[in-house]
Amino acid sequence: MRIIWLDTQSPYFNLAAEEYLLKQTDEDIFMLWQNADSVIIGRYQNTLAEVNMEFIESHHVTVARRITGGGAVFHDLGNLNFTFIQQVRPHEKEVDFQRYLTPIVGALRSLGVPAEFSGRNDLTIEGRKISGNAMVFHQNRVLEHGTLLFSTIPDHLVAALKVDPAKFADKAVKSVRSRVTNISEHLPNPMSVTEFKDYLLQYMVEQWQTPVSTLTPEEEARIQQMADAKNATWEWNFGKSPQYAYQQKMRTAGGTIEVMMDVQQGIIRDVRFFGDFFSKQDPEGFAQALVGQPHSKAALESILQTIDISQYFNNVSQEELLSILSA
Repeated sequence: MRIIWLDTQSPYFNLAAEEYLLKQTDEDIFMLWQNADSVIIGRYQNTLAEVNMEFIESHHVTVARRITGGGAVFHDLGNLNFTFIQQVRPHEKEVDFQRYLTPIVGALRSLGVPAEFSGRNDLTIEGRKISGNAMVFHQNRVLEHGTLLFSTIPDHLVAALKVDPAKFADKAVKSVRSRVTNISEHLPNPMSVTEFKDYLLQYMVEQWQTPVSTLTPEEEARIQQMADAKNATWEWNFGKSPQYAYQQKMRTAGGTIEVMMDVQQGIIRDVRFFGDFFSKQDPEGFAQALVGQPHSKAALESILQTIDISQYFNNVSQEELLSILSA
């Protein structure tokens, strides 16, 4: 296991580093990193629907898209991010967050923090969220990453994001602020975020008997090229959002799915999927299978029967997806 501390606070560079290490290396990696004030958008999300642009622009908050699914999150220097990148066998390609979060929970509990795995991809303390996680597969490798809210400014977290009311449809608690907490508030012995970072790195060093390393100069140069060419561009982070004639949204056990379609003379001409769902394959492949087909329930049902939708939408039923596409 290679253990890396990324000594940069650029969201564009840090997200490019994750993608580079996933796709261009064959090492098992654990990495810690921090971003300056930023909103990190999920791979399949509609950026303008997720961020409060007035707050973003007035507070000089960076908007950056990651390569994993899931929802939008706010980062600042009171937040610490971790990444696992590992080889996986074909039969291990499952969206299993608990497998990767176990050592994080172990580190927190060793500090006296009663953290636990909760829901589909969260870590909580006494029912309040301290970590959200996301995952992506690339060939025979997987990247799992998450946040650790240590001393994040809660007002900024709330103000930077547009919260979808559907996320609270089945919850008694109705505000983001009441649903999250900082790790620092639960430590028996106070420490700074830097001390917490150092502790977590040392915990992983002892787990895998591997020293902490940094990126090589060659890796830094290639990652910066990637960041400049892709991660820092408007096209990647915002993209062009054409007008759609059909729009439907549903909250499922696998997350929120929103579909936008351009339907001309009853034929599907363009399809886009947004949401905080997780997938093993890019839903663009599924979308392309719908283009050119009649926008009818019968035609869509026939297509769905020929496709393994679990590859594109984790924990979403065929009936739910049909309802979203044809409601």
